[in-house]
Amino acid sequence: MNLNFAAFVANLYYMGIGMLCIFVVIAVIILSVFVLDKISGAIAKKAAEKEENGQN
Repeated sequence: MNLNFAAFVANLYYMGIGMLCIFVVIAVIILSVFVLDKISGAIAKKAAEKEENGQN
């Protein structure tokens, strides 16, 4: 097996861009889950308060 280190170093740029894009996608997923959790938590809290007060 022959490994061309010059080609490997030349492609580090593309590997770095790929890793950055993966990081961005993971960050967007984490942030969207966080926002959805906050929204659904607020809705559930309002529903629980209505049940405690006997309202429908």
